[in-house]
Amino acid sequence: MTTVGTRYIAHAKTDAEARLVEADDLLAELQQACGGSIGTRIAIPELLALVEKAQTYGLRLARQFEAVDGEHRITAWVEIAPQTDDEGEAEGCAIDVVNWHTEALPPENDIEAARRRMEINRHLADCTARLDSQQRLLSVDTEAADLAEFAQKALAHVGKPWTDFVILPGNTHQQPLHWRLLDGTTCEIEGSARRWTAHLEPLGQPQPGSAGFVLYLTAERPLSSAGDEDESGDREGPSFGRDLTPVLRQPINRIIANAETIRTKLAGPLADEYSSYAADIATAAQHLLALIDDLSDLEVVESEDFATAPDRIELADVARRACGILGVRAREKGIALVAPPEGESQLAIAEFRRVLQILLNLVGNAIRYSPADSQVWIRLDRIGNRALITVADQGHGLGEDQQERVFEKFERLGRSGDGGSGLGLYISRRIARAMDGDLTVESAPGQGARFTLSVPAAEDLREKPR
Repeated sequence: MTTVGTRYIAHAKTDAEARLVEADDLLAELQQACGGSIGTRIAIPELLALVEKAQTYGLRLARQFEAVDGEHRITAWVEIAPQTDDEGEAEGCAIDVVNWHTEALPPENDIEAARRRMEINRHLADCTARLDSQQRLLSVDTEAADLAEFAQKALAHVGKPWTDFVILPGNTHQQPLHWRLLDGTTCEIEGSARRWTAHLEPLGQPQPGSAGFVLYLTAERPLSSAGDEDESGDREGPSFGRDLTPVLRQPINRIIANAETIRTKLAGPLADEYSSYAADIATAAQHLLALIDDLSDLEVVESEDFATAPDRIELADVARRACGILGVRAREKGIALVAPPEGESQLAIAEFRRVLQILLNLVGNAIRYSPADSQVWIRLDRIGNRALITVADQGHGLGEDQQERVFEKFERLGRSGDGGSGLGLYISRRIARAMDGDLTVESAPGQGARFTLSVPAAEDLREKPR
């Protein structure tokens, strides 16, 4: 392994369970930086893998490993020799460090770190609310059973500060405070036995919050099954959307959040390859969550009593919001989203959140199947008493037979690795028709696809929603 005269700069020893029982300063400090200590299992991932390999196969190894201590990237060359007792039983490994190189990590991108933290908050939240620039409630969305009373009260008083509906222990200051003081604060909510943490995502540039905020309420613990027992006697059989979706959503959201925490190294230093594994876990969990959402929506739209709550809405506003939500995903693929310009207007009679749901599906599909450096644009139009909104892309397009099948249930047109469920367009068309509208497609191979949602047109907006 080495030549005569090799000079070792550090030594260490492990036991048969890969615990670091002895270590010179270099390895001892790195072990501590990675979350371990002398006497605990090796906390340096790549070094642990080498030690386990040497011990399992009884091999003497000379290898390089990399690690991160939070501020530096370390590259070291080590020699590992398995040790045995007098009876030939494995008793650990001897580790000798031949070379040790340290380089400073590049400075953390504060904007990227803040965005990732917000993604984690988004996935952990049991309740999401939209606020205006004065932190007044515009909408509330939650599936948590113990927040039903809170949501009902908040929706009945839209326009009031969100802090009016929570209890901030020990806080007697006039509300709401500056959003930076409220971001991360704990609170109590009437009707819930759980303790909550509030996170505020500011919208708008260049002044954060000028376009409002998104409020995320995260519970300190999952809701126990006992909390769902009320009203169970009045239900007729189990329901995937009503009974299983909330139960599945919470642990999957926590998987996503924890994987994102690991991937972005918010919990501590980690080798790049393990960060990549965490990214794969988060992506797979997001696909599973999307499938659960689709199956839940499928149950809703196929029920006999499914109906929408139409009101007069501005399609241009819905389109711009959809582009804002999916803007990051589009930029990651090098795709430009072209929303209706400011000042363009098309009024319609439809349910705002259902139209947004359809547009998110259409724009998401366009991003997924479009080539890099292409465009996806949304256009508004009106024909007679119908308001139209079209999502067009520059993808491969659809043949006539594919256009006939694309709205069928579980139809994915032969695509097997894109993470889709084959339910999005089927659900979107069902919703469109429930709003007295329709969803159609025009396309040709090699010429992209144009999906058009049509709903009843409106002449003016009501001052207040129904």
